[in-house]
Amino acid sequence: MTVADITSPSEEIQETSGLSSGWGRRLLIAIPYIWLLIFFLAPFVIVLKISLSDVILARPPYFPNFDISEGWQGLLAMLQAFDLENYVWLTEDTLYLNSYLSSLRIASISTLLTLAIGYPIAYAMAKAPKEWRATLLMLVILPFWTSFLIRVYAWIGILKKEGFLNYFLLWTGVIDEPLMILNTDTAIYIGIVYSYLPFMVLPLYAVLEKLDISLLEAATDLGCSPLKAFWVITLPLSLPGVWAGCFLVFIPAVGEFVIPDILGGSSTIMIGKTLWVEFFSNRDWPVASAVAILLLLMLILPIILFQKQQEKQAEASQ
Repeated sequence: MTVADITSPSEEIQETSGLSSGWGRRLLIAIPYIWLLIFFLAPFVIVLKISLSDVILARPPYFPNFDISEGWQGLLAMLQAFDLENYVWLTEDTLYLNSYLSSLRIASISTLLTLAIGYPIAYAMAKAPKEWRATLLMLVILPFWTSFLIRVYAWIGILKKEGFLNYFLLWTGVIDEPLMILNTDTAIYIGIVYSYLPFMVLPLYAVLEKLDISLLEAATDLGCSPLKAFWVITLPLSLPGVWAGCFLVFIPAVGEFVIPDILGGSSTIMIGKTLWVEFFSNRDWPVASAVAILLLLMLILPIILFQKQQEKQAEASQ
């Protein structure tokens, strides 16, 4: 036995800990990928497969289907039967184009309204005394303790002609006759802004609360007015929270179904309602899946481009 063959217990422990830490690191990295594979990629592939199929009156209501007993021949036969007919159909019917455009318009306006309301709230929370911030944060989260559906239904009693809002406006003399708010786009804007306001306030508050006060004090010492200091320092530094809040509001608002269905009128067309009709009324799963795939691509591509731009800016700043 030589000296090189002798391994101290400390060296063995280090080797074992290094091995376990390596496997632990791989496991931690693998968990989110497995989660995305199971709950995002697999459903996406299934919906993509249905979107390339043809509608039939059977269960499942589309063709072709894969029979595992046929093996590779069955898989090749299924792939050969796929076509882009449903995507071509979407370009020929103006209903789907109008649904996409209407959803983008309503979601964009709702996001801007939510930002205009949520930013002052988050700013006031960040400037409040520390002993009040936890209470204010709880008040923002408090609506989540109630069912989303119940909260949306409650707006019917507020916005209808005999509702609380019209009664209050008549009592104050602002209007002479009840307003028609329910079953309009205005009601949809109110419902979306109310429902998704916490998603705008929370990321903004997280950024503004960590803002370095010394920067504002330095700007004031250099002669900046409070308004100019806000535009030059506070607003640029809070842009990550602005972008995060806008994405958190805009993405679910585009595919929103409950709020337009309950508060909106029959003339309001959004892609969420169109999807529901195609799936459950028309039973046209392939067309509905094609609509869902295009909607997903429409939402994911801007996010990917934005992340690439942020990475380039980070590299350039370094």
